[in-house]
Amino acid sequence: MKLRFTKMQGAGNDFVVIDATQQPLALTPEHFRRLGDRRFGVGADQILVVEKSATPGVDFRYRIFNGGSGEEVEQCGNGARCFVRYVHDKQLTHERSVRVETMATLLELRLQDDGRVTVDMNTPVFEHARIPFDPAGLTPREEGGFQLWPLSLGDGDEVEVAVVSMGNPHAVRRVNDVRHAPVEIEGPQIQGLERFPRQVNVGFMEVVSRSHIRLRVYERGAGETLACGTGACAAVVAGIRLGWLDSRVDVDAPGGRLTIEWAGGDAHVLMTGPAETVFEGEMEL
Repeated sequence: MKLRFTKMQGAGNDFVVIDATQQPLALTPEHFRRLGDRRFGVGADQILVVEKSATPGVDFRYRIFNGGSGEEVEQCGNGARCFVRYVHDKQLTHERSVRVETMATLLELRLQDDGRVTVDMNTPVFEHARIPFDPAGLTPREEGGFQLWPLSLGDGDEVEVAVVSMGNPHAVRRVNDVRHAPVEIEGPQIQGLERFPRQVNVGFMEVVSRSHIRLRVYERGAGETLACGTGACAAVVAGIRLGWLDSRVDVDAPGGRLTIEWAGGDAHVLMTGPAETVFEGEMEL
């Protein structure tokens, strides 16, 4: 089977995008792993599938598969920006604002005049059962009215994290210098804790100022990526709740800059950043 694809990236978070609007796409997790493989496939953090939506008032269905594990996941903010760039460039729509449904939620995506894309990421989720996160037996430390949870790691160390969902689960850990943060060690340790039954994306955040952070994220099924849109949203939301950040924050990830805005409470989180096509091709699966 020959499969046409488009390779895209947003702040260094890279994707293979596939158009399944004309006919159903019957790919297995093994196929998605092959596409995501950087030696034997195309190479990508995630594979994005564009489908028609059967929901009134919704333009597309947006499905996300991890390039490492091949499993379908709930949300990907950087992928959402690439998604709207893709459907616009491919003339699947002429609208500069589209609504798409994911496994977890509905998103509104807007293509800006400067080429960047703004994604309405909906409201953050703090209820533990919905994240999901099991805090049984833990005593949190409160700061700014929000909780920092102590987690015991396998080497006997203890770290504090804030937990939040942006359609997918995140644990946010503050560090003094993100360049030297133990991402490759603590990332998989925190991710694999039984307290996170669906595992968790782990963010390491350095607060530069109230309007600027640096961030590295260890993602489920992908490891550390050059950027994580939902991770940036989760870090900023946690930082605002903890009293560390203002309502508009520039987030510098290894792959580029994202701008996150959140007014607090029931307000929606807005994420703005780049989305670019790298190349197009065809692969035999």
